Amino acid sequence: MKVTVVGCSGSFPSAESACSSYLVEADGFRLLLDMGNGALGELQRHCGLYDLDAIFLSHLHADHCIDMCGYFVARYYRHDGGRCPALPVYGPEGTEQRLTAAYADTPSATSMSEVFDFHTLKSGSFDIGPFSVRTERVSHPVEAYGIRLEHGGRSFAYSGDSGVCEGLHELADGVDLFLCEASFTHGKEDVPDLHLNGREAGAHARRANVGRLVLTHIPPWTDAERNLADARAVYDGPCELAAPGRVYEV
Repeated sequence: MKVTVVGCSGSFPSAESACSSYLVEADGFRLLLDMGNGALGELQRHCGLYDLDAIFLSHLHADHCIDMCGYFVARYYRHDGGRCPALPVYGPEGTEQRLTAAYADTPSATSMSEVFDFHTLKSGSFDIGPFSVRTERVSHPVEAYGIRLEHGGRSFAYSGDSGVCEGLHELADGVDLFLCEASFTHGKEDVPDLHLNGREAGAHARRANVGRLVLTHIPPWTDAERNLADARAVYDGPCELAAPGRVYEV
C-alpha cells in the first residue's frame, strides 16, 4: 500500500496544509480517506480529478468532508467526456443529506447521488477494491469512524477524529502504520470523547504495538513539536509528524 498525505491540518487549514485527506493506493486502486477544506486542490498534485475509485468519510465535520461540495461540481458538470459515473462514497448515516445541505443549491434533491454512490458506514468488516476493511465507531461528538486497511499481508489504520476509546485500539492492533490524530496538548486541553493529545496517541500506539506512528490533525494553534515529544515519551517506536506530500510505503 502507498499512503500519501494530501492534507493534515486539524480544524481549519494552516498556511502549509489543507485539512484532513489521505490517498491510499494498491493494485492501481485509489481510495481517498476524507476530503477536508483545501484538499481538493492539493489532491490534484497526486492524481487526476477523475482517477479516484472510492472515498471514505470518517465523519461529517467540515474539516473532513466539505471539499466534497467542490468535487460534486467537478463530477456533475464535467462536459468533456460526459458526466462521471457514480463514485462509491462511504460515510456515516446522512452523508448525502449533509453534503446536499452544505452545497445549498444542487439542481435537485438527488443530484449528489447521481455522481456519488453513497454507502452508510457501520462498525464492521467489508472490502473496498483490493482492500480488506474494518471500521469502528470512535469517540467524537458526532457519529465518527476510524478505519483499518489490509492488503498483501500489510496493515494501516487511520483514527479519524477520536478521543480515547477501545474501538481505536482494536483498529490499530498490530498495524504496520498508524495515522493517529493528536489535536490537543497534554496538560492543557482535557475534553473527553473529543480528541487525543500527543501523549494519548503515543499510549494508543504503544498498547497496540504498532510498527510506526504518524501524528496528524494537529491544528495551527497547537505546538506540533510538543505533541511529538509527548508521543515519543510513551511510545518508543518510529514516530513523526504528518506533512503534506509525504508518502509512506506500507
